Amino acid sequence: MRDDDPPIEVYGPPRFRPGEKVRSTKNVKNDGTMAGREIGEIVVRKGDVGYVRDVGTFLQQFYVYAVEFAEHHSVVGMRARELAAEPDPERVP
Repeated sequence: MRDDDPPIEVYGPPRFRPGEKVRSTKNVKNDGTMAGREIGEIVVRKGDVGYVRDVGTFLQQFYVYAVEFAEHHSVVGMRARELAAEPDPERVP
């Protein structure tokens, strides 16, 4: 591993858990993995709120969070750097 390589996320716990309310910190475009949507089309806008549905990994290095955006009727795979925790007053700790 080189000094300028990004840290391997999966060596630590995921930042978000299933059921957690999150907000998108960036616009996210379709990279070709969303059927029925044009490549390059914005599928999530900065500020959109959703819930983590599942946590997976990519390249055995990074966590990918399947986030359900009910307003858009879609589930989008996102990285932690694209998300922020959103307070959820309805959820009991």
